[in-house]
Amino acid sequence: MSEMITISLPDGSVREMARGTTPAEVAAAIGPGLAKAALAARVDGELRDIGRPIEHDAALALVTMRDEADALELVRHDFAHVLAEAVQALFPGTQITFGPATDDGFYYDFAPKDRAFTEEDLPAIEEEMRRIIAADKPLVREVWPRETLIARWREQGETFKAEWAAELPEGEELTVYRSGGDWFDMCRGPHLASTGKLDPAAFRLTRVSGAYWRGDQKNAMLSRIYGTGWLNRKQLDAHLLRLEEAAKRDHRKIGAEMDLFHLQQEAHGSVFWHPKGYIVWRQLEAYMRRRLDAAGYVEVKTPQLMDATQWERSGHWGKYRENMFVVPDEIPSTEDDTPVLSGAGDLMALKPMNCPAHVLIFKQGITSYRELPIRMAEFGCCHRNEPHGALHGIMRVRQFTQDDAHIFCRHDQLIDEIVAFCDLLDSVYRHLGFERYAIKLALRPEQRFGSDADWDKAEEILRQAVAKAGRATADYGWEELPGEGAFYAPKLEFHLTDAIGRTWQVGTIQADTVLPERLDASYVGEDGARHRPVMLHRAILGTFERFIGILIEHHAGRFPLWLAPVQAVVATIVSDADGYAEDVVAQLTAAGLRAETDTRNEKINYKVREHSLAKVPHLLVVGKREAEEGTVAIRTLGREGQRVMSVAEAIALLNAEATPPDLAR
Repeated sequence: MSEMITISLPDGSVREMARGTTPAEVAAAIGPGLAKAALAARVDGELRDIGRPIEHDAALALVTMRDEADALELVRHDFAHVLAEAVQALFPGTQITFGPATDDGFYYDFAPKDRAFTEEDLPAIEEEMRRIIAADKPLVREVWPRETLIARWREQGETFKAEWAAELPEGEELTVYRSGGDWFDMCRGPHLASTGKLDPAAFRLTRVSGAYWRGDQKNAMLSRIYGTGWLNRKQLDAHLLRLEEAAKRDHRKIGAEMDLFHLQQEAHGSVFWHPKGYIVWRQLEAYMRRRLDAAGYVEVKTPQLMDATQWERSGHWGKYRENMFVVPDEIPSTEDDTPVLSGAGDLMALKPMNCPAHVLIFKQGITSYRELPIRMAEFGCCHRNEPHGALHGIMRVRQFTQDDAHIFCRHDQLIDEIVAFCDLLDSVYRHLGFERYAIKLALRPEQRFGSDADWDKAEEILRQAVAKAGRATADYGWEELPGEGAFYAPKLEFHLTDAIGRTWQVGTIQADTVLPERLDASYVGEDGARHRPVMLHRAILGTFERFIGILIEHHAGRFPLWLAPVQAVVATIVSDADGYAEDVVAQLTAAGLRAETDTRNEKINYKVREHSLAKVPHLLVVGKREAEEGTVAIRTLGREGQRVMSVAEAIALLNAEATPPDLAR
């Protein structure tokens, strides 16, 4: 075996190095600046430690702080390990379990010896973490024999780690990382070269919660400590500012202030919409219905309850059974959880999605190729038995309404239909105040229906459609996501960016040949033979509940006037103007505006503050002078001062602003 290997670098250059050379040594050979900046390396695409030897010819890319995605993953993983080491130093006898990186930080689950951790413990833990970082302890990768590692964990009283190590597949390399010589954790890595590579001012422990071992409520309850971690203090400060702004925009807080909705235990996971909140819903629904009508969709309504055999045929039973509400909820079944049914109606389920029902409508009668595409829409109410801990305000609920549609089309119509959908979605998002969104292609998952050839075609069609729509570019954050597709189809995902930089995956379109096959949908082609349609599953808003929550937070409750539940309040300064205020509201209402009076015996400054908190867009102040002159003094939310004008001028001004964007000239 040759003692030399070939290292191919991103600039196209090639270096001959001794077998066992580390990425750190390659960086040093290139130059001292790179040697200092290099944090880790990608070896044939795999992220690795900077000090891990390379044993074969390989493509090498060195990772520095400029490679932000990789660098953040590394530092967050390291912060999690430092957190675990700090907790065990401060609280002897605490057992460690898992500690992954997250989208904005990290967490670690612990089994405390004496008591669950609280947020009062966090300052001391942070201080100990900074001490470990300042010690600049080397993080060294070691490979251990399975039985030796299991025995060591048991020796140390680490029953959770021992259990996990014992269940890892035979033949899998078990690695640990030492922090200095006195602490280690089982981990695949990679890690930075030492704890001192972390910025001690770039992390913050944020909260403590309970978590079950391995996510199963039958298992032991653990203490989970969350933190946020970044490359430097500037990034941390920016993140904390976003969190502060997000707290101000929380849809639950604003929803209560604006009297839009509430949630309570008697209908856990479902929303009680108040009159003002339901106005927002109705305005949004009416807007979407107009857009769909104009785009050639037909609207349908399908049953809430469907026979379980239909969900078996569609393939959803095997994927969603545990999240479906079933009536009755007990029925004999085989070992693989297939229900034993004696007849139709034995087992019914509340629909978790609308797709199979739309196929059943499509199958009524004989469809000709001339009738395609058929764009079938439904504002369908669905139910999913989401875990209690996953529920979050109106963003994650058990009962929800989708702006769902399925397009049945021929193969030769696919690309044009997807392009038309992309254009419609773009227009809707911009009308609703979202100027930026990213498009991602979710590719075939490991467990899926359909042949590889069908998946190849479907994925390529989605690529071609986005390219034809002019959106497969960096401006649209174009990206492909291996393994993220649905079990029956690849999909395009549309990720909105809101006013404070957060992203929300909302819209989707999926190119499906599996469900039409499984549910025997067909049309008569030009040749007189039966053919399978392609079924495009698509949504723009996703669900009304979640999208309204996003709208609330994006606009901080200050809806565009056409969506605002109350568009204007006419508030009196003195009781002598009460009658005039009622007359002004009558004129506003007759002009199609949503207006209310406030004739309470309160000072006008109090009324202004209260209606500002409720996010009323326009406050029309009237007193004795305004009543005599037939005018109003308009105070607009977020704008200094006031404008005095006649009632007719005020109505014209508000009506122009209140016109929905799709109806504006």
